[in-house]
Amino acid sequence: MKSSSLTPALIFFFSVVIFPSHALSQDSNIQLPIAEIERKLKFETFEVKKIEEFGHLRFQALAAKVKLPKRVTLKLGDGSEMRVRWKTSERGGQAFNNQPRYQIAAYRFQQLFLDSNDYVVPPTVGRCLPVGQYRGIERNAKATFKNTEAVFFVLQYWLDNVTDEDIYDEVRFKSDSIYARHFANMNIFSCLIKHSDSNKGNFLISTDRANPRVFAVDNDIAFGKAESDRGTEWQKIRVKRLPQETIERLRKITLQDIKKSLDVVAQYKIMNGQLITTEPTRNLDERKGVRQEDDIVQFGLTSKEIDGIYSRLKKLLKQVDSGKIETF
Repeated sequence: MKSSSLTPALIFFFSVVIFPSHALSQDSNIQLPIAEIERKLKFETFEVKKIEEFGHLRFQALAAKVKLPKRVTLKLGDGSEMRVRWKTSERGGQAFNNQPRYQIAAYRFQQLFLDSNDYVVPPTVGRCLPVGQYRGIERNAKATFKNTEAVFFVLQYWLDNVTDEDIYDEVRFKSDSIYARHFANMNIFSCLIKHSDSNKGNFLISTDRANPRVFAVDNDIAFGKAESDRGTEWQKIRVKRLPQETIERLRKITLQDIKKSLDVVAQYKIMNGQLITTEPTRNLDERKGVRQEDDIVQFGLTSKEIDGIYSRLKKLLKQVDSGKIETF
C-alpha cells in the first residue's frame, strides 16, 4: 500500500469544538463514543498528517472514472489523532459509485432501529474545503458545485481490529448468538437499503471474538437501481433467523419517520464561495437527491428512494409474520 505525507502539513480551519479527553471508548473497533466522533468529524479543526492510497482499488477507479477513497490520518485541533476513510465527491455531488448522499443516508438510516453500540455503519459526515487548500491533496481539484470555490468530500471513521475475511460463517451463526445478532442486524440493514455492491472490503467483521460486530463501510451503490458488477448478494436476507428485538423496532418505523430522517441528510449555505453547514430546511425537490437552489446546496434521498425503503421494510415484516423467516 503506497503512502505519502504532506509537507508542510495542511491545516484546515473550521469552527472549533473542544471535547473531553476522558470520554470512554466504545469498544475495540470504535475507540470513542459515537457522538464525540461525529462532532469531531463535522466541526473540529484538523491537520492532514498522512495520506494512504488503496492500490488494489486503482484499476477499478480508473476504469469507472471515479474518485478513489483514501485512508487519511488527521491531527485534530484538540491534539488527538484520528484515521478516516476520505472520499472526494465528483463534480455535481454525485456519480456512479460515488454518492455522498447515500453514504450519509446509510449512516442516518441505521439510527432508526439500532443503538449506537450496534451500528453497522461507522460515523460518516460530509465536509468542505476551499479549492486552493484542497489542491494540496488533489492537484487538479475543482469546485464541486457551480457558484462555489469549495470541494465537498465524505469522512468516515476508520475502524480498528476488523477484517474482510469470512464475514458470513453459517456454522458460527447457528452456534454463536452474539455473532448471529450482529450479522443479522447488518443483513437487515443491507437488505433495506438495497445494497448493490458485493465488492470485497465493503463489509467487515471485528477480529474481537467476544464482540464480533459486522460493518458495512461502503454504501455508495444502494437505495436505487444502479448495481455493481461485483454482485448484489447483500440485497437479500441471507439467514433464516433475525433478532426479535430488531424486528419489533422495525415494526414501529413509519414512512414519515424515514422521510423525516432521510429526505434531507445534509445542507450547506454558499457564503463567499464556500459551503457552510446549516440546519436542514424544507426539501427543495423531492424528485432529486442533490439539490441546488439560490445559495443552498442540499443532499437527501428522493421520494421514490424513500418509498423503496418502506416497501422493503413491509416485505421483510411480512416474511417474518408468515414464518418464512424466524426470530430469536
